[in-house]
Amino acid sequence: MASAMIKKFREKAKIFLSEELCKKKSIELLEEMKLPNNLLPVNEMEEMGINKEDGFFWLKLKKAQRYRFPKVGETLYATEISGFIEPRRLKDLKGVTAKELMLTFTITEIYIEDPSTGKISFKTSSGLSRQHPISCFELP
Repeated sequence: MASAMIKKFREKAKIFLSEELCKKKSIELLEEMKLPNNLLPVNEMEEMGINKEDGFFWLKLKKAQRYRFPKVGETLYATEISGFIEPRRLKDLKGVTAKELMLTFTITEIYIEDPSTGKISFKTSSGLSRQHPISCFELP
């Protein structure tokens, strides 16, 4: 459960509360970790937290959201998104699912193994993975 994890890591975290600040800080965090800056393209954020000591982050949204990446497909974001972040990797991710055809897959890990390939990998809870161009997840 995302809420239990947030509670566990909240004490040592920096917490941001305004929508504008949450958006700015989430983009900065992705860029700092050398991940595409539009990987979590959510709006109406109520809270963003980052516990740098443990590498844990979270986003709380006013409502669940859908986003369609033009060259990739639709992604669904729950009201709470959390996981561990490190350079070029999000792992133990909660609250993100991808829709492909008529199937929905829970995304548990997103990583860039070798930046020179220009590819980013998405791993599902069932162990399946798929690669896409990193450019599909960058703001223009």
